[in-house]
Amino acid sequence: NIQYAIASKQFVSLKIFDLLGREIVALVNEEQPAGNYTIEFKPESSIKTLVSGVYLYQLKAGEFIQARKMILLK
Repeated sequence: NIQYAIASKQFVSLKIFDLLGREIVALVNEEQPAGNYTIEFKPESSIKTLVSGVYLYQLKAGEFIQARKMILLK
């Protein structure tokens, strides 16, 4: 699960990337009202078959941008 909170209505983008920088899936790509959010990443529902390993997720909300590592274990 990926959790985040936004203080005002903003365009939010939440994407998963592999370590080579290739986009795997966009989990969120829409304008959202203020609030707390929890997004469940289900790799089996993504278009590409993912293997266990390290991935990155990037959250953009307005001017805020943050990337974090994520470990996927199957």
